Amino acid sequence: MDEVYSQKGTVHWMVLLLGSVAMLAGFPASRILSRLYYQDGGQSIWLLAWTAVAGWPITVVALLPFYMKRAMAPTQLTISLMVAYAILGFSSALDNLLFAWAYLYLPASTASLISASALPFTAIFAYFILGKKISAPTFNAIGVITAASAVLAIDSDADRPPGVSNSEYALGFILDVAASALHGLIFVLSERIFIKYVGRESVHVILEQQAIVSLIGFAFTTIGVIASADFSKMVSEAEVFSQGSVSYYMVLVWSAITIQVGLLGSVAVMYSASAVLAGVLNSVVVPVTTIAAVLSLQDPIDGFKILSLILTGWGFGSYIYGGYSRSQSSESVALSEPLIQETNIHLFPDARGSQYVSQTSS
Repeated sequence: MDEVYSQKGTVHWMVLLLGSVAMLAGFPASRILSRLYYQDGGQSIWLLAWTAVAGWPITVVALLPFYMKRAMAPTQLTISLMVAYAILGFSSALDNLLFAWAYLYLPASTASLISASALPFTAIFAYFILGKKISAPTFNAIGVITAASAVLAIDSDADRPPGVSNSEYALGFILDVAASALHGLIFVLSERIFIKYVGRESVHVILEQQAIVSLIGFAFTTIGVIASADFSKMVSEAEVFSQGSVSYYMVLVWSAITIQVGLLGSVAVMYSASAVLAGVLNSVVVPVTTIAAVLSLQDPIDGFKILSLILTGWGFGSYIYGGYSRSQSSESVALSEPLIQETNIHLFPDARGSQYVSQTSS
């Protein structure tokens, strides 16, 4: 492995470094901004869901070098593939709406920890839909992360934001779990689409799917925002935003940008290192978000939340260990091998909206 690393050039390490920073900054920032929107006076669930996919042109821009400099042809869009992407796009719009609704009632740290349950849901759906076996480490991860969510439910009284009732907090908890379940289903269906219609997975193909599905989700969410007249309410919301109208628009703009930055960072890490390393960094996002929410939003933290955080880390660690062990035993990828050489990868969620990054299967 040392020999492999020594062969990497400066550009490679710069891409890997920038990708890692983008993941560890972009994903937590998008979640913090989601909660900050509500905390400082925002009220539109549809508008926040809209920001999760409003940055889709950024992914399109990232695709251009593949088409222009590498002479890669876009994936042919058949009717069946477009129908499949439309279903994913609508599902992603619904998923973003559920997450946005959950953030209305939950602290950012709590919502982030609960959304980690998307990983067990992904493994369960993969078992039933794709026939993937649930290994011992994955089974352990499912149990431990479920226990982590249960711990948060027990401690609901100490964790409720001001002005949120017990019933609203419970609704937020249920919405977050439901969004995580839908999240897991979306990513399993995404892999099914790759297998059935595309037949290949590479960096530019993943970016293509990301761009198309986000565009379709953007269209559905835009219809919702228009129907609810939330665009017309932006001016009045900005006027009462506690940090001022400029901050209001900056929160929305950066919410759209940061999630795309995190996603592109994930692809950069997979391209320059491996999906395993991207999975490791993605799991680190949960404690980073929790700590950032406590420091920036003054989220409450006590023994129960710390225990939930530890259990979540344990679950992620178990899952990643299982994936890494399997890749080693099958002479597949290691931490030093790029995505372009991988043949056994699947999609998994970033835990805020229906976006796509990859990880070795376990």
